[in-house]
Amino acid sequence: MYPTANVDRDRFILDRRGPRKRHDPWRYQDLAVEDELTSSGDLAPTATIFLTGSECAWRCVMCDLWQYTTTESTPRGAIPAQIVEARRALDMQGQAVSQVKLYNASNFFDPRAVPAEDYGAIAAGLMELDLVVVESHPALIGHEVDRFLDALYSLKGRQAPLLEVAMGLETANPDALERLNKRVTIEQFSAAAAGLRNRGVALRVFALICPPFIAATEQDRWLLESIACALSCGAGVVSLIPTRAGNGAMEALTADGLYEPPSLTAIEQSFDLALAHAGRTRVFVDVWDLERFSRCGHCFDARKKRLQAMNLTQHATARIACVHCDHGVSA
Repeated sequence: MYPTANVDRDRFILDRRGPRKRHDPWRYQDLAVEDELTSSGDLAPTATIFLTGSECAWRCVMCDLWQYTTTESTPRGAIPAQIVEARRALDMQGQAVSQVKLYNASNFFDPRAVPAEDYGAIAAGLMELDLVVVESHPALIGHEVDRFLDALYSLKGRQAPLLEVAMGLETANPDALERLNKRVTIEQFSAAAAGLRNRGVALRVFALICPPFIAATEQDRWLLESIACALSCGAGVVSLIPTRAGNGAMEALTADGLYEPPSLTAIEQSFDLALAHAGRTRVFVDVWDLERFSRCGHCFDARKKRLQAMNLTQHATARIACVHCDHGVSA
C-alpha cells in the first residue's frame, strides 16, 4: 500500500531500491551529441554531459537517477574537471557543439551536488557556447541562480552562453503530483518559473508520459493540461519523458494497479497531441531507452526515426504501418 505521509513515502521508495554502483566523482558518466532545434528554427549540435555528483535531496517515486549519483557531497573541483574532460573529448572527436546540457541526475543549484565555489570554473569551461542547460528542483530557484549568472557574465572579453533551466513539472494533475513525492505544487512551480523569467533565464519543462496515479482514460487530458501549464509558465521547451519502471517503487505501484508503463503507441500519441497543442513552443520527446516500450522488432527502428525527425521539424507525420503487429498502424 502506497503511504500518504511524505516521510513514509521516502521509506517506501528507499526500501525498494536495488544496489548502487560506486561512481568516481571526478569522471563524467556519459557524453552524447545530437542536433536540437533552436528557438530560431536552426539545428544546433548539442552535447549532453551526464555529470557525476551527489544524489538529489528529494525522493520522487518515479525517479531512477539516484543510480548515477554518489552518496557523498560532490568534491570541490570535480564538476569543472568533468566539464573540461568532456569538452576535450569533444575536441578530440572533432565534434563542434554550440549548446551543452549539464545533467547531473540531481539539482545544479544544490550546493551539495554542485559546490557554489565552483561556479567560476564551471563558467570558464562553458565559454564560446550559445546555450547551457542545467536541471533543478523548483524549490532551489533563488540566490544560487543569481550567483551562477554572475559567474557566467563575469569573464569579460569572452562569449558567455545563455542559461536555460530545466525543471520537472511532471504533471499538472494536482493529486498525482502530490503523490509523486516531489514535494512541489503547481503554484510553487509557477512561482519558480516566474523567478527564472524575472532573471532573464529560459525555462525547459519536463512532463511525464503516463505518470502513475492517473487513470489510462485520463492520460491524454492531463498531458494536455500539463502542456498548457508549461506554456502559461513561459516554457520555451517542453520535454516529454516516458515514465519508466525499474527502480523498485514503480514495480510496487504496478502491482497495486497505480501505474501502467506506456506503450510505444502511447508515446507516439502523446507526442502527436503535444505538437498539436503547443503552438510556437518546441516539444521534444525523449527517445533514450525507447526500445523498452516497443513490442515489435520489425517496426521499432522506423518508429524511433519518425519521432527523432519530428523532434527536429516539430511537425507530426503519418504513423508507421507494420504488417507484423497491431502495435502501430495496421498496413
